[in-house]
Amino acid sequence: MSEATSQASRELPRYRSHKEVWALKIGAIMIDPAQSATFKGIHTSLAGAVITPAEPGFSPFRVDGTYMAKHSPEVGGYWVRYADGYESFSPCEAFEEGYSPVSR
Repeated sequence: MSEATSQASRELPRYRSHKEVWALKIGAIMIDPAQSATFKGIHTSLAGAVITPAEPGFSPFRVDGTYMAKHSPEVGGYWVRYADGYESFSPCEAFEEGYSPVSR
């Protein structure tokens, strides 16, 4: 059974995105040791990081450990911010297939 069918063998409803988001392609990710934590001598995976955008003219910025643990961002993908302020990560292929630049 394909992922696009349910147990009743009907095709699942399809949706097209029409959201506008703010996003930057990730050029580098450096784990920020100042934001890492140790609990009872065990290093946690909730270390924050500094993301350096791939596009010139944008400064590196910090993300917290919760973002890192939840989204597992990778270089080449996109840091994404939605209109409600929610921040996410999208792999490059998925982002570039679903979004086009908006003219200013």
